[in-house]
Amino acid sequence: MDNINVIIKPLVTEKSTHQQQTRNAYAFQVHRDANKHQIKQAVEKLYEVKVVDVRTMNRKGKPRRSKMRMTKTSDWKRAIVVLDENSRIDLF
Repeated sequence: MDNINVIIKPLVTEKSTHQQQTRNAYAFQVHRDANKHQIKQAVEKLYEVKVVDVRTMNRKGKPRRSKMRMTKTSDWKRAIVVLDENSRIDLF
């Protein structure tokens, strides 16, 4: 799996924005089969920063009502990447 396919998109929420300012941690939606080493390499190569820590969590899809029946959104994986104190990512 190459670096471009590992990271799907950065997550910009209130909580992730607060973590960017206080802990220098950034949230990304990543490929479900990616492991921590692949995520670390992808972030370091794509954004040219030094990664200190990677935490991942699998998010279950939520049930949704669609017309006459219940369906479910797809499962996805989130990664919280903590950067070195001298590194920053400009998402905007």
